[in-house]
Amino acid sequence: MSGATPISVPRSHSSQLLEEGAAFGELTRGRAPIAERHEVVVIGGGQAGLSVGYHLQRSGVPFVILDSRPRIGDAWRERWDSLRLFTPRRFDGLDGMHFPGVANDFPTKDEMADYLESYAAHFRLPVRTNTRVDRLSREGDRYLITAGDKQLEARRVVIAMSSYQRAVTPALASELDPAITQLHSVDYRRPSQLPPGDVLVVGAGNSGAEIAIDLAQHGRCVWLSGRDVGQVPFPVQSPTVRRLLLPFLFRVVFHRIVTLGTPIGRRARPTMITGGFPLIRTRSGDLSAAGVSRVPRVDGVRDGYPLLADGTVRRVAGVVWCTGFNIGQSWIDLPVFDRAGEPIQERGVVPNEPGLYFVGPHFLYSASSTMIHGVGRDALYVAKHIAHASNLARR
Repeated sequence: MSGATPISVPRSHSSQLLEEGAAFGELTRGRAPIAERHEVVVIGGGQAGLSVGYHLQRSGVPFVILDSRPRIGDAWRERWDSLRLFTPRRFDGLDGMHFPGVANDFPTKDEMADYLESYAAHFRLPVRTNTRVDRLSREGDRYLITAGDKQLEARRVVIAMSSYQRAVTPALASELDPAITQLHSVDYRRPSQLPPGDVLVVGAGNSGAEIAIDLAQHGRCVWLSGRDVGQVPFPVQSPTVRRLLLPFLFRVVFHRIVTLGTPIGRRARPTMITGGFPLIRTRSGDLSAAGVSRVPRVDGVRDGYPLLADGTVRRVAGVVWCTGFNIGQSWIDLPVFDRAGEPIQERGVVPNEPGLYFVGPHFLYSASSTMIHGVGRDALYVAKHIAHASNLARR
Protein backbone atom coordinates (compact mmCIF):
# COMPACT_ATOMS: atom_id res chain seq x y z
CA MET A 1 0.00 0.00 0.00
CA SER A 2 1.09 3.57 -0.54
CA GLY A 3 1.50 5.98 2.28
CA ALA A 4 -1.33 8.20 0.98
CA THR A 5 -4.31 8.51 3.24
CA PRO A 6 -7.69 8.11 1.50
CA ILE A 7 -9.92 11.14 1.77
CA SER A 8 -13.52 10.52 2.61
CA VAL A 9 -16.00 12.97 1.11
CA PRO A 10 -19.26 13.36 3.02
CA ARG A 11 -22.34 12.38 1.00
CA SER A 12 -23.78 15.91 1.16
CA HIS A 13 -20.50 17.40 -0.11
CA SER A 14 -20.32 14.84 -2.91
CA SER A 15 -23.86 15.74 -4.05
CA GLN A 16 -22.96 19.40 -4.03
CA LEU A 17 -19.93 18.78 -6.25
CA LEU A 18 -22.08 16.83 -8.71
CA GLU A 19 -24.63 19.65 -8.84
CA GLU A 20 -21.92 22.28 -9.37
CA GLY A 21 -20.34 20.15 -12.09
CA ALA A 22 -23.69 19.83 -13.85
CA ALA A 23 -24.25 23.58 -13.59
CA PHE A 24 -20.82 24.28 -15.06
CA GLY A 25 -21.56 21.87 -17.88
CA GLU A 26 -24.76 23.76 -18.68
CA LEU A 27 -22.88 27.06 -18.74
CA THR A 28 -20.12 25.80 -21.04
CA ARG A 29 -22.20 23.53 -23.27
CA GLY A 30 -22.22 24.81 -26.85
CA ARG A 31 -19.24 27.10 -26.30
CA ALA A 32 -16.07 26.27 -28.21
CA PRO A 33 -13.25 25.29 -25.83
CA ILE A 34 -10.49 27.85 -25.38
CA ALA A 35 -7.67 26.16 -27.26
CA GLU A 36 -5.28 29.09 -27.47
CA ARG A 37 -4.23 32.06 -25.43
CA HIS A 38 -2.44 35.00 -27.00
CA GLU A 39 -1.05 38.33 -25.94
CA VAL A 40 -2.46 40.07 -29.05
CA VAL A 41 -4.86 38.92 -31.76
CA VAL A 42 -5.05 41.03 -34.90
CA ILE A 43 -8.28 40.51 -36.85
CA GLY A 44 -7.75 41.17 -40.57
CA GLY A 45 -4.82 40.29 -42.81
CA GLY A 46 -5.02 43.14 -45.33
CA GLN A 47 -2.78 46.19 -45.43
CA ALA A 48 -3.99 47.39 -42.01
CA GLY A 49 -3.44 44.06 -40.25
CA LEU A 50 -0.05 43.46 -41.85
CA SER A 51 1.04 46.99 -40.90
CA VAL A 52 0.05 46.37 -37.29
CA GLY A 53 1.89 43.04 -37.37
CA TYR A 54 5.05 44.65 -38.73
CA HIS A 55 5.17 47.22 -35.92
CA LEU A 56 4.23 44.73 -33.19
CA GLN A 57 7.03 42.45 -34.41
CA ARG A 58 9.53 45.31 -34.23
CA SER A 59 8.34 46.05 -30.68
CA GLY A 60 8.83 42.45 -29.58
CA VAL A 61 5.15 41.89 -28.78
CA PRO A 62 3.86 38.36 -29.58
CA PHE A 63 0.76 38.24 -31.78
CA VAL A 64 -1.22 36.31 -34.37
CA ILE A 65 -3.11 37.68 -37.40
CA LEU A 66 -6.41 36.09 -38.44
CA ASP A 67 -7.73 36.47 -41.99
CA SER A 68 -10.93 34.98 -43.40
CA ARG A 69 -9.75 34.43 -46.98
CA PRO A 70 -7.70 31.54 -48.44
CA ARG A 71 -4.75 33.75 -49.46
CA ILE A 72 -3.29 36.99 -48.23
CA GLY A 73 -4.38 39.69 -50.67
CA ASP A 74 -7.59 37.98 -51.79
CA ALA A 75 -9.65 41.04 -50.83
CA TRP A 76 -7.88 42.77 -53.76
CA ARG A 77 -7.96 39.79 -56.13
CA GLU A 78 -11.74 39.58 -55.79
CA ARG A 79 -12.39 43.11 -57.07
CA TRP A 80 -13.33 44.06 -60.63
CA ASP A 81 -11.02 42.97 -63.44
CA SER A 82 -9.93 46.38 -64.73
CA LEU A 83 -9.28 47.94 -61.32
CA ARG A 84 -6.05 49.79 -60.81
CA LEU A 85 -5.14 51.54 -57.59
CA PHE A 86 -6.01 55.22 -57.44
CA THR A 87 -2.47 56.01 -56.24
CA PRO A 88 0.89 55.40 -58.00
CA ARG A 89 3.30 52.71 -56.79
CA ARG A 90 5.48 55.16 -54.89
CA PHE A 91 2.57 55.60 -52.43
CA ASP A 92 1.50 51.94 -52.30
CA GLY A 93 4.23 50.37 -50.19
CA LEU A 94 3.81 49.53 -46.51
CA ASP A 95 6.40 50.43 -43.89
CA GLY A 96 9.66 48.57 -44.41
CA MET A 97 9.13 47.44 -48.03
CA HIS A 98 8.82 49.47 -51.24
CA PHE A 99 6.24 48.58 -53.86
CA PRO A 100 8.07 47.16 -56.91
CA GLY A 101 7.93 48.60 -60.42
CA VAL A 102 7.96 52.05 -62.00
CA ALA A 103 7.32 54.54 -59.19
CA ASN A 104 4.71 56.67 -60.97
CA ASP A 105 2.67 53.88 -62.58
CA PHE A 106 -0.69 52.75 -61.18
CA PRO A 107 -0.52 49.06 -60.14
CA THR A 108 -3.26 46.56 -60.89
CA LYS A 109 -5.35 45.06 -58.10
CA ASP A 110 -3.59 41.69 -58.57
CA GLU A 111 -0.18 43.33 -58.21
CA MET A 112 -1.36 44.85 -54.93
CA ALA A 113 -2.59 41.44 -53.75
CA ASP A 114 0.73 39.80 -54.60
CA TYR A 115 2.64 42.59 -52.88
CA LEU A 116 0.73 42.02 -49.63
CA GLU A 117 1.40 38.28 -49.84
CA SER A 118 5.11 38.95 -50.40
CA TYR A 119 5.17 41.45 -47.53
CA ALA A 120 3.81 38.89 -45.06
CA ALA A 121 6.28 36.26 -46.28
CA HIS A 122 9.26 38.65 -46.21
CA PHE A 123 8.71 39.62 -42.59
CA ARG A 124 7.44 36.15 -41.61
CA LEU A 125 4.29 37.57 -40.11
CA PRO A 126 2.14 34.91 -38.37
CA VAL A 127 -1.01 35.08 -40.52
CA ARG A 128 -3.65 32.36 -40.31
CA THR A 129 -5.78 32.30 -43.42
CA ASN A 130 -9.21 30.65 -43.77
CA THR A 131 -9.99 31.85 -40.25
CA ARG A 132 -13.21 33.87 -40.19
CA VAL A 133 -14.01 35.50 -36.87
CA ASP A 134 -17.68 35.00 -35.96
CA ARG A 135 -17.77 36.78 -32.63
CA LEU A 136 -15.68 39.06 -30.44
CA SER A 137 -16.68 39.43 -26.81
CA ARG A 138 -15.12 40.04 -23.45
CA GLU A 139 -14.95 38.12 -20.18
CA GLY A 140 -13.22 39.87 -17.32
CA ASP A 141 -9.91 41.33 -18.46
CA ARG A 142 -9.61 39.16 -21.57
CA TYR A 143 -11.22 39.08 -25.00
CA LEU A 144 -12.76 35.96 -26.53
CA ILE A 145 -12.56 35.42 -30.27
CA THR A 146 -14.75 32.72 -31.80
CA ALA A 147 -13.74 31.47 -35.24
CA GLY A 148 -15.78 28.48 -36.35
CA ASP A 149 -15.17 25.65 -33.91
CA LYS A 150 -12.17 27.41 -32.33
CA GLN A 151 -11.99 29.94 -29.57
CA LEU A 152 -9.02 32.15 -28.82
CA GLU A 153 -8.36 34.27 -25.79
CA ALA A 154 -6.32 37.48 -25.87
CA ARG A 155 -5.30 40.29 -23.59
CA ARG A 156 -5.51 42.71 -26.48
CA VAL A 157 -7.30 42.72 -29.83
CA VAL A 158 -6.74 44.91 -32.88
CA ILE A 159 -9.65 45.08 -35.34
CA ALA A 160 -7.49 45.82 -38.38
CA MET A 161 -10.14 46.14 -41.05
CA SER A 162 -11.13 48.94 -43.36
CA SER A 163 -14.63 50.32 -43.64
CA TYR A 164 -15.07 48.20 -46.82
CA GLN A 165 -16.43 45.07 -45.12
CA ARG A 166 -20.22 44.95 -45.52
CA ALA A 167 -21.85 46.33 -48.65
CA VAL A 168 -24.54 48.95 -48.07
CA THR A 169 -27.47 49.09 -50.49
CA PRO A 170 -30.47 51.43 -50.09
CA ALA A 171 -33.79 49.91 -49.04
CA LEU A 172 -35.44 50.97 -52.29
CA ALA A 173 -33.35 48.38 -54.15
CA SER A 174 -35.86 45.73 -53.09
CA GLU A 175 -38.64 47.66 -54.84
CA LEU A 176 -37.06 47.50 -58.29
CA ASP A 177 -38.48 45.19 -60.95
CA PRO A 178 -37.00 41.69 -60.47
CA ALA A 179 -36.10 41.71 -64.17
CA ILE A 180 -33.47 44.39 -63.46
CA THR A 181 -30.08 42.83 -62.67
CA GLN A 182 -28.59 44.44 -59.57
CA LEU A 183 -25.00 44.22 -58.39
CA HIS A 184 -23.12 45.97 -55.63
CA SER A 185 -19.62 47.16 -56.52
CA VAL A 186 -18.21 44.42 -54.26
CA ASP A 187 -19.74 41.82 -56.60
CA TYR A 188 -19.01 43.58 -59.90
CA ARG A 189 -16.21 41.98 -61.93
CA ARG A 190 -16.88 42.76 -65.60
CA PRO A 191 -19.61 44.15 -67.93
CA SER A 192 -20.70 40.67 -69.06
CA GLN A 193 -22.33 40.13 -65.65
CA LEU A 194 -25.08 42.52 -66.73
CA PRO A 195 -27.66 41.80 -69.46
CA PRO A 196 -27.74 43.82 -72.69
CA GLY A 197 -29.20 47.29 -72.26
CA ASP A 198 -28.66 50.54 -70.37
CA VAL A 199 -26.98 50.52 -66.97
CA LEU A 200 -27.43 52.90 -64.06
CA VAL A 201 -24.41 53.24 -61.75
CA VAL A 202 -25.49 54.69 -58.40
CA GLY A 203 -22.77 56.46 -56.46
CA ALA A 204 -20.38 58.89 -58.15
CA GLY A 205 -17.25 58.42 -56.06
CA ASN A 206 -14.00 56.88 -57.30
CA SER A 207 -15.36 53.34 -57.61
CA GLY A 208 -18.59 54.44 -59.28
CA ALA A 209 -16.73 56.59 -61.81
CA GLU A 210 -14.28 53.83 -62.71
CA ILE A 211 -16.98 51.17 -63.05
CA ALA A 212 -19.08 53.55 -65.19
CA ILE A 213 -16.15 54.05 -67.57
CA ASP A 214 -15.44 50.31 -67.65
CA LEU A 215 -19.04 49.66 -68.73
CA ALA A 216 -19.07 52.50 -71.27
CA GLN A 217 -15.84 51.29 -72.86
CA HIS A 218 -17.57 47.96 -73.48
CA GLY A 219 -20.36 49.59 -75.44
CA ARG A 220 -22.95 50.15 -72.72
CA CYS A 221 -25.12 53.23 -72.38
CA VAL A 222 -24.26 54.29 -68.83
CA TRP A 223 -25.95 56.74 -66.49
CA LEU A 224 -23.99 57.81 -63.40
CA SER A 225 -26.20 58.94 -60.53
CA GLY A 226 -25.15 60.70 -57.37
CA ARG A 227 -23.69 63.76 -55.74
CA ASP A 228 -20.66 65.34 -57.38
CA VAL A 229 -17.83 64.55 -54.93
CA GLY A 230 -15.44 66.91 -56.67
CA GLN A 231 -11.99 66.04 -57.96
CA VAL A 232 -8.37 66.81 -57.24
CA PRO A 233 -7.46 70.10 -58.94
CA PHE A 234 -4.93 68.64 -61.39
CA PRO A 235 -4.81 65.64 -63.77
CA VAL A 236 -2.90 62.86 -62.01
CA GLN A 237 -2.31 61.06 -65.32
CA SER A 238 0.28 63.72 -66.15
CA PRO A 239 3.84 62.50 -65.40
CA THR A 240 4.79 65.96 -64.11
CA VAL A 241 1.82 66.04 -61.75
CA ARG A 242 2.62 62.56 -60.47
CA ARG A 243 6.22 63.49 -59.84
CA LEU A 244 5.75 66.95 -58.30
CA LEU A 245 2.19 67.53 -57.08
CA LEU A 246 0.96 64.13 -55.89
CA PRO A 247 3.58 63.92 -53.10
CA PHE A 248 2.24 67.21 -51.75
CA LEU A 249 -1.38 66.03 -52.03
CA PHE A 250 -0.86 62.63 -50.41
CA ARG A 251 2.02 63.26 -47.98
CA VAL A 252 1.10 66.76 -46.88
CA VAL A 253 -2.59 67.56 -47.51
CA PHE A 254 -4.20 64.17 -46.84
CA HIS A 255 -1.59 63.03 -44.30
CA ARG A 256 -0.71 66.14 -42.27
CA ILE A 257 -3.29 68.86 -42.89
CA VAL A 258 -6.62 67.02 -43.11
CA THR A 259 -6.35 65.32 -39.70
CA LEU A 260 -8.16 65.32 -36.40
CA GLY A 261 -5.37 67.54 -35.12
CA THR A 262 -6.39 70.49 -37.31
CA PRO A 263 -9.61 72.54 -37.53
CA ILE A 264 -9.89 71.92 -41.28
CA GLY A 265 -9.55 68.18 -40.75
CA ARG A 266 -12.19 68.06 -38.01
CA ARG A 267 -14.61 69.94 -40.25
CA ALA A 268 -13.90 67.74 -43.27
CA ARG A 269 -14.11 64.37 -41.48
CA PRO A 270 -17.92 63.88 -41.38
CA THR A 271 -18.28 64.68 -45.08
CA MET A 272 -15.35 62.47 -46.08
CA ILE A 273 -16.71 59.53 -44.08
CA THR A 274 -20.23 59.69 -45.50
CA GLY A 275 -19.60 61.25 -48.90
CA GLY A 276 -16.33 59.71 -49.96
CA PHE A 277 -13.12 61.09 -51.39
CA PRO A 278 -12.93 63.46 -54.36
CA LEU A 279 -12.14 61.80 -57.68
CA ILE A 280 -8.41 61.16 -57.87
CA ARG A 281 -7.37 59.43 -61.10
CA THR A 282 -10.68 59.65 -62.98
CA ARG A 283 -11.89 63.17 -63.76
CA SER A 284 -15.22 64.55 -64.92
CA GLY A 285 -13.76 65.03 -68.40
CA ASP A 286 -12.87 61.34 -68.54
CA LEU A 287 -16.50 60.45 -67.84
CA SER A 288 -17.74 62.69 -70.64
CA ALA A 289 -15.11 61.38 -73.05
CA ALA A 290 -16.18 57.79 -72.34
CA GLY A 291 -19.83 58.67 -73.01
CA VAL A 292 -21.02 58.40 -69.40
CA SER A 293 -24.01 60.68 -68.68
CA ARG A 294 -24.32 62.31 -65.25
CA VAL A 295 -27.82 62.30 -63.71
CA PRO A 296 -29.26 63.34 -60.31
CA ARG A 297 -29.48 61.02 -57.32
CA VAL A 298 -31.95 58.14 -57.16
CA ASP A 299 -34.93 59.34 -55.13
CA GLY A 300 -37.31 56.38 -55.31
CA VAL A 301 -38.94 53.78 -57.54
CA ARG A 302 -41.76 54.21 -60.08
CA ASP A 303 -43.30 51.28 -61.95
CA GLY A 304 -40.38 49.14 -60.85
CA TYR A 305 -37.70 51.47 -62.28
CA PRO A 306 -35.31 53.96 -60.62
CA LEU A 307 -36.84 57.41 -60.10
CA LEU A 308 -34.36 60.28 -60.12
CA ALA A 309 -34.58 63.46 -58.07
CA ASP A 310 -35.59 65.47 -61.17
CA GLY A 311 -38.63 63.22 -61.72
CA THR A 312 -37.03 61.22 -64.54
CA VAL A 313 -37.51 57.44 -64.64
CA ARG A 314 -34.62 55.40 -66.02
CA ARG A 315 -35.77 52.17 -67.68
CA VAL A 316 -32.48 50.35 -67.34
CA ALA A 317 -31.58 46.67 -67.63
CA GLY A 318 -29.02 46.77 -64.83
CA VAL A 319 -28.04 48.74 -61.73
CA VAL A 320 -24.62 48.78 -60.07
CA TRP A 321 -24.79 50.09 -56.52
CA CYS A 322 -21.59 51.94 -55.58
CA THR A 323 -23.23 53.09 -52.38
CA GLY A 324 -20.55 52.27 -49.88
CA PHE A 325 -19.74 49.88 -47.09
CA ASN A 326 -19.50 49.75 -43.35
CA ILE A 327 -17.22 47.82 -41.04
CA GLY A 328 -19.85 45.11 -40.42
CA GLN A 329 -20.09 45.41 -36.64
CA SER A 330 -22.70 42.66 -36.00
CA TRP A 331 -20.01 40.18 -34.96
CA ILE A 332 -18.53 42.57 -32.39
CA ASP A 333 -20.43 41.99 -29.16
CA LEU A 334 -19.11 45.11 -27.46
CA PRO A 335 -20.53 48.66 -27.05
CA VAL A 336 -17.88 50.39 -29.16
CA PHE A 337 -19.88 52.06 -31.97
CA ASP A 338 -21.66 55.39 -32.08
CA ARG A 339 -25.13 55.97 -33.55
CA ALA A 340 -23.68 56.34 -37.03
CA GLY A 341 -21.93 52.99 -36.74
CA GLU A 342 -18.46 54.49 -36.45
CA PRO A 343 -15.98 53.08 -33.89
CA ILE A 344 -15.67 55.14 -30.72
CA GLN A 345 -11.89 55.56 -30.60
CA GLU A 346 -9.05 58.00 -30.12
CA ARG A 347 -6.38 57.41 -32.76
CA GLY A 348 -7.41 53.77 -32.81
CA VAL A 349 -7.51 53.30 -29.02
CA VAL A 350 -10.98 52.43 -27.66
CA PRO A 351 -11.30 54.32 -24.35
CA ASN A 352 -14.13 52.32 -22.80
CA GLU A 353 -12.71 48.89 -23.70
CA PRO A 354 -9.09 48.69 -22.48
CA GLY A 355 -7.04 46.50 -24.77
CA LEU A 356 -9.23 46.99 -27.86
CA TYR A 357 -8.01 48.89 -30.92
CA PHE A 358 -9.05 49.79 -34.47
CA VAL A 359 -6.80 50.36 -37.49
CA GLY A 360 -8.03 50.78 -41.06
CA PRO A 361 -11.44 52.54 -40.98
CA HIS A 362 -12.05 55.80 -42.84
CA PHE A 363 -10.41 58.85 -41.29
CA LEU A 364 -9.26 57.08 -38.14
CA TYR A 365 -6.91 60.01 -37.64
CA SER A 366 -6.49 61.59 -41.07
CA ALA A 367 -7.76 61.50 -44.62
CA SER A 368 -4.89 59.13 -45.41
CA SER A 369 -5.88 56.58 -42.74
CA THR A 370 -7.66 54.35 -45.23
CA MET A 371 -4.93 54.80 -47.86
CA ILE A 372 -2.06 52.37 -48.15
CA HIS A 373 0.58 55.05 -47.61
CA GLY A 374 -1.21 56.37 -44.52
CA VAL A 375 -2.23 53.24 -42.62
CA GLY A 376 1.30 52.68 -41.32
CA ARG A 377 1.22 55.75 -39.07
CA ASP A 378 -1.99 54.58 -37.40
CA ALA A 379 -0.57 51.06 -37.05
CA LEU A 380 2.61 52.39 -35.44
CA TYR A 381 0.64 54.49 -32.95
CA VAL A 382 -1.48 51.50 -31.89
CA ALA A 383 1.52 49.14 -31.75
CA LYS A 384 3.38 51.56 -29.47
CA HIS A 385 0.33 51.79 -27.21
CA ILE A 386 0.14 47.99 -27.01
CA ALA A 387 3.87 47.63 -26.34
CA HIS A 388 3.68 50.17 -23.53
CA ALA A 389 0.66 48.45 -21.97
CA SER A 390 2.36 45.03 -22.26
CA ASN A 391 5.51 46.32 -20.56
CA LEU A 392 3.46 47.78 -17.70
CA ALA A 393 1.65 44.45 -17.27
CA ARG A 394 4.94 42.57 -16.91
CA ARG A 395 6.16 44.76 -14.04
